[in-house]
Amino acid sequence: MTFYSLPFTPERVEATEARLEAIYEAARYGLKGDSLALAAGLTPAQYRKLAEFDPLVEIAEQKGRADGEYTAARTLYKAAAQGDSKAALDILRHQHGWVAKQQIDVNVDQQISVITALERAQTRVIEGTYQILPALEDNSSHADTRVQRAGRDGVDDASMDAVNQG
Repeated sequence: MTFYSLPFTPERVEATEARLEAIYEAARYGLKGDSLALAAGLTPAQYRKLAEFDPLVEIAEQKGRADGEYTAARTLYKAAAQGDSKAALDILRHQHGWVAKQQIDVNVDQQISVITALERAQTRVIEGTYQILPALEDNSSHADTRVQRAGRDGVDDASMDAVNQG
């Protein structure tokens, strides 16, 4: 037995009242995309085809979203009107653009004197005089000078000389 043709039954998805109601309900609860299609009893591909060919599908989705947002906003507004400060703050923050201040106020009552600062800096300076020693006894054209503080106490002179010669 040979088959010359395969039977084809087109899948006809229609925007029935029940399907539009299911789309409306899913959108009202905030579902989108594939989740909305599956919750409405359709595959994502069926939903896209249905939305492409029937403008009532898009209207049902928009109406569902609007009604869901309205219900949530009304509940939040009622809570704020009854004294819920968090609800009121959320409305002000999200609907009216209120933001917390991002600045810090620092008050310093101490005055800084330039003369006093210089006097304090002067007490921190290590007093000493420096002399430049003559070049080492190599006959190079470079002037190799060593700087040594005058009046060293000799505690670490040997280590200093070894560093300077090395």
